[in-house]
Amino acid sequence: MLVPSNPSKTAPTPNPKESDVRNIVHAIFQAELGLQEGGVPIGAALVRESDGVVIGVGRNRRVQQGSVIRHGETDCLENIGRLSAATYRGATIYSTLSPCSMCSGAIILYGIKKVVLGENDTFLGGESILRDHGVEVINLDSERCKELMREFIKQKPEIWNEVSMHNSRVYHVGTVFSAQKGGSIARMWGSSSFPSATNRADMICAS
Repeated sequence: MLVPSNPSKTAPTPNPKESDVRNIVHAIFQAELGLQEGGVPIGAALVRESDGVVIGVGRNRRVQQGSVIRHGETDCLENIGRLSAATYRGATIYSTLSPCSMCSGAIILYGIKKVVLGENDTFLGGESILRDHGVEVINLDSERCKELMREFIKQKPEIWNEVSMHNSRVYHVGTVFSAQKGGSIARMWGSSSFPSATNRADMICAS
C-alpha cells in the first residue's frame, strides 16, 4: 500500500556525484523542449548506472497530447518500451521535478532503485513513498529546473493551477486514497467525508 510514513521532502544533497549533475542535463533538455512546445517543462531520463548510457528520455506531454498520464517519468518509460527487470534495477531515473504519486508508483513497480530530482521547491511529490520502498532519492536543488518552472507558471498559471484543488485545499502527493490498517479514507483525508467527485477530478499531479 503506497502510504508514506514520513511526508517530509528531501533536503538538497550536499556534494552530489558528478555523474548525477551531468546526467540531469538530459532531463533538463527535455524540459526545455516541453516549454518550447507550450507544455509543462518537466523532463526525465533513465540512465544505466554501470556505464552512464542513456536508455531513454521523456517529458511531460499533458498539454501537447491532452494526456492525463504522460508525465515526465511515465513518458520516459513508455518511450523506452519493455525492459528486463535487471535493466530497471540497474538504472537511475532523473527528473527535473519531484515525481508525483503516479510516477513514484511506476518507479517502485519497475524496481528502479535511485531517483535524482532537479528540485522539489515548486512541487513536492511522492518522495517519502519512494524512500519507504527503499529507493534512494537525491535532490540536486537545480536553479535551472526552478527557473523553467517559474517561467511556465508565469506564462500559463491556469494550467499549473490544475495541480491543486479548486477549493484551495492543498493536495500533498504523499497522501493516497488507500486507508491505513484500522483507518478510514475519510480520516486520511482529514475530514468527515470523502472529497466530492469534482474535487477528486481536480487532483491532477504535476510531474
